[in-house]
Amino acid sequence: MSDSAFKALADPTRRAILRLLGKRARSVNEIVEAFELSQPAISRHLAVLRAAGLVSATRDGQSIVYALDTTMMDDVARVLLDLATPRQTAAAAASHRKHGKG
Repeated sequence: MSDSAFKALADPTRRAILRLLGKRARSVNEIVEAFELSQPAISRHLAVLRAAGLVSATRDGQSIVYALDTTMMDDVARVLLDLATPRQTAAAAASHRKHGKG
């Protein structure tokens, strides 16, 4: 997984789009209606999310439908959990030392 996923997640609007798509796939127009942003602004956010692999896009007639890429989101969650693990391990080790167990 590249840093682009974390850079994409750094923006609150993109996180809100991901929450919206977490409920169900939506067309660009449906996404635009949920925000007080122009269609070009939403399209730019969607392009960043697509480039990061966080969403997929499929053509449905004249419309493009966006969906959350759960595989990439699982990868992001795994990385975040892995980041938390060393601190928990270090805290447990400190607790063991404090209580004379290590």
